[in-house]
Amino acid sequence: MARLNRFVSLFGIALVCAGTTSACTPLLIGGVGGAAVAASEHRGLKGFATDTEIRATINHLWFQHSVDLSSGVTLTVDHGRVLLTGRSPNEQTRQDLVRLCWQADGVKEVINEVLVDSGGGVVDSAKDTWITTQLRTKLTIDLDIRSQNYSIDTVDGVVYLMGTATGQPELDRVIQHARSVPNVQRVVNYVRIISSL
Repeated sequence: MARLNRFVSLFGIALVCAGTTSACTPLLIGGVGGAAVAASEHRGLKGFATDTEIRATINHLWFQHSVDLSSGVTLTVDHGRVLLTGRSPNEQTRQDLVRLCWQADGVKEVINEVLVDSGGGVVDSAKDTWITTQLRTKLTIDLDIRSQNYSIDTVDGVVYLMGTATGQPELDRVIQHARSVPNVQRVVNYVRIISSL
């Protein structure tokens, strides 16, 4: 099973490297590979389904409020905890993003790391994507880390980690890998240890 999980993760990285965009993610999650990865996560299939439902509800609420509301924002959901990263054009939009998140059933916490500014350009975005890809690869090939339990978002060289670690030694390894990636400015950790859940 561990080999299958590694294969699925490596296949996912290959898709990212080949130019797959986030819009294609639901296609991968809907497949057999997505189910295998979800089943192997700490949150299990039920937790995965609950987080997916929360994410879909938030996206729907955002879209109903304004088609452009979530432009430039990344939404991560783990065990009912919502992490928002990216950029917002103004403070009101930033507040609307958070307010609407709380309207979704099952949300336990909203962590707002959205920056208020017009944002970086294509070059900055490409650098952030490259940082995320390098870190995802490091976590996937490290056999002491269950990489499928971690979400990685990078904005302006700041790496945001979220998910569940099997223990402090694993989390320390993940943070060490993140700090070792070139151009990482800092690492913000929202990962929880499984024993604390």
